[in-house]
Amino acid sequence: MERTAMTLAQLPGFVAGTWDIDPVHSDVGFTVRHMVVSKVRGRFDGVSGEIVTTDDPTAASVRVAIDLNTINTHNEQRDGHLRSADFFEVETYPELTYTATGVRADGDEYVLDGELTLKGVTKTVPLRFELNGFGPDPYGGTRVGFSGNTEINRREFGVNFEGIQDGIAVVGDKISIHIELEAVLRQG
Repeated sequence: MERTAMTLAQLPGFVAGTWDIDPVHSDVGFTVRHMVVSKVRGRFDGVSGEIVTTDDPTAASVRVAIDLNTINTHNEQRDGHLRSADFFEVETYPELTYTATGVRADGDEYVLDGELTLKGVTKTVPLRFELNGFGPDPYGGTRVGFSGNTEINRREFGVNFEGIQDGIAVVGDKISIHIELEAVLRQG
């Protein structure tokens, strides 16, 4: 059966409901070019939100909040700089949010066309994702997992750091975002 005709209810183990993101088993990371010759990877340790699954994929929804203070690139000096006004300006804009309503098929992939808000700027950002599955957990609950990715241009969100060294941009404009979310079905 073509995925465009498939409903989520036809997926093995499907459960409709509201799911709370499990921050301990979720990961939101990013990759950005550094000095043109390498890539720096980082992650955000503070992710929260909810996912709503329904029999009709167009009625599903996602709300994710990322605490920008929890940035972790394994270098405290760089992390501090990223929290500053040069980048995220976390004292004024402590969160990045992503909200979406409805899932659409695009070939063999699923896509959310959600709104990403960073530094007070909101733009529609498509997020391609894979539904990893539904299943029981050892605590009597039910879990669901998703993997996703997207790219943004940091300058479109007001992250305009102009670091140049020997004529080379210190930080690239294109940011690749990688997401692994696990969520727990909300009870009653």
